[in-house]
Amino acid sequence: MGMGGPHAAFMAAKDDMRRQMPGRIIGVSRDAKGKPAYRLALQTREQHIRRERATSNICTAQVLLAVMASMYAVYHGPDGLRRIAHRARGWTAVIAAGLAKLGVPARAGAFFDTLRVDLDPMRQAKVLAAATEHGLNLRRYDDGVGIACDETTSLADVHAVLECFAPTGELALDVGALANSTQAPALPAALARTSPFLTHPTFERYHAEHEMLRYLNRLAAKDLSLTTSMIPLGSCTMKLNATTEMLPVTWPEFGRIHPFAPADQTAGYRAMFTQLETWLAEITGLPGVSLQPNSGAQGEYAGLLAIRGYHLARGDHHRTVCLIPTSAHGTNPASAVMAGFEVVAVAAAADGTIDLADLRAKADKHAASLGALMVTYPSTHGVFEEGIREVCEIVHAHGGQVYMDGANMNAQVGLTRPAECGADVCHLNLHKTFCIPHGGGGPGMGPIAVAAHLAPYLPGHPLAQDSAVGAVSAAPWGSASILPISFAYIAMMGGEGLKRATQVAILGANYIAHRLDAHYPVLYRGDHGRVAHELIVDCRQFKKSAGIEAEDIAKRLMDYGFHAPTMSFPVPGTLMIEPTESESQAELDRFCEAMIAIRGEIAAIERGEMDRANNPLKHAPHTAAAVSGTEWGRPYSREQGAFPAPWLRDHKYWPPVARVDNAYGDRNLVCTCPPMSAYE
Repeated sequence: MGMGGPHAAFMAAKDDMRRQMPGRIIGVSRDAKGKPAYRLALQTREQHIRRERATSNICTAQVLLAVMASMYAVYHGPDGLRRIAHRARGWTAVIAAGLAKLGVPARAGAFFDTLRVDLDPMRQAKVLAAATEHGLNLRRYDDGVGIACDETTSLADVHAVLECFAPTGELALDVGALANSTQAPALPAALARTSPFLTHPTFERYHAEHEMLRYLNRLAAKDLSLTTSMIPLGSCTMKLNATTEMLPVTWPEFGRIHPFAPADQTAGYRAMFTQLETWLAEITGLPGVSLQPNSGAQGEYAGLLAIRGYHLARGDHHRTVCLIPTSAHGTNPASAVMAGFEVVAVAAAADGTIDLADLRAKADKHAASLGALMVTYPSTHGVFEEGIREVCEIVHAHGGQVYMDGANMNAQVGLTRPAECGADVCHLNLHKTFCIPHGGGGPGMGPIAVAAHLAPYLPGHPLAQDSAVGAVSAAPWGSASILPISFAYIAMMGGEGLKRATQVAILGANYIAHRLDAHYPVLYRGDHGRVAHELIVDCRQFKKSAGIEAEDIAKRLMDYGFHAPTMSFPVPGTLMIEPTESESQAELDRFCEAMIAIRGEIAAIERGEMDRANNPLKHAPHTAAAVSGTEWGRPYSREQGAFPAPWLRDHKYWPPVARVDNAYGDRNLVCTCPPMSAYE
């Protein structure tokens, strides 16, 4: 429950709808050895590539929750899940039978785990008061109450529920005997499942705790995570999630609160919300804050809805154009389209900053219909926009509002604030700047902060607060149960600590830029030759000189024990690197040494000392199976392939599969899970 989440959500569609599905699809392809390999499929759907045509930006990939849900299914298997369902439905049937004996039968009709009981106002008040005394929350309807059971429901719970309906408060029924004599009615034939499910052997294999533990450990060993090395993904901010911040997420005091529990039962949560909103308002300089958006995507959407709501309230229905610089975060165009805007691109100058002349021209051209500008600061090109205030002034002068994407807020905190730059709205990726785990796609949180004139248009919720624009999430405070992570991070860091983190993140990026400068061109720099918290290295020249592309460098980094930087975004053929404040100089040096060594391998190809097609970069990553196999047949040693750096002798991460054939996977998309033998 967690006061609203986070929760995993799944959707299914027919095969002919696969390219329209939002989210991320895990498909099966094959690697360089022809073995099956799982991968993210149909990558051209992604918002960074397709921009305003993307379908993936309407949701967040709550992958950590999806893992929890899937492992629950693995542990219990189909038979265990059936037992759980029968148990929950069985207790529901016992309550229904007991209510009938008490003279307050549930509404007629089929049920699974939920009952609705009609009561007059006086009886309803007595039942709800009794439920509160028993520590139970029943759903309140205008004409009665609702009751739901789940796998945790016990005999004692059923007794307590029925006691709430007993006229004298004393239950004369023997609930145990009632349970023994009650059978759940058959489900209607149209609803009863007859087809098999969870047929993959994995769901029949790991039902003992030690077997499950071994299975999970084997899966974890396949991941190149922060336990192995830094993850230098530009624009994604993969940094430390400290244990002290994470522990409160496991506390039942946070996890067992229903999102619509009575206000007097959620005083602790509300105190945390208030304090966190106050901190975020202070950090951004924007006084109105909503914690409801469940992700960066929802934060963008909610911020744009606030702008749309403001224009509509003023009668400016025609303000539907949204200017988006090409240097803005890649998710922006899709969010703008979702919020009802027409996207107009603004060019970047040669140095990576916004082309102010093009911005003025576009603002003049669309002056009558200009609704908003979406800007990222510092930009996704890895530079601080020197003219950010002028950018905002141009948009305001033409009647628009400025939305600042907070994806790069970790380069601002303590040094400047969106409000001081001129922004009217800013969303905050708590899973980036404020330490909620981001691995694999989530969970995420994307609260928005707005100027005072936009506060009336923050998202509301029908069961919590009214709003002119309605809700963007199913729960009033979004994925509330993970907010303690950011709360603890801010509380422990304090103002000076947060500022120091920003400074170290910027310092780390500039240190990498300095060390790599003689080996790779750094594509964009500010007026003083510095980058922001991330940098883009240009790999395009290697295609002509050595037949090497950015993907080859990314794959080769795996052999050195590193996750690749962000590849080919925002500029094709480049790598975007973000070290974050979490990494030590020793780790930054190790990464730089890997990049420099790879450049040396490229130089060997350029000099003709290595073959352009048969070299360590083209064959990367090197698996244990490839290196230990009887056949090798390559013009470089096995040692050079798998152990190209001295630190790998102390700890070696072995890629579980060879290079994956992406094109094959897209052409032959398989996203269900038959046994692996089916792919052979």
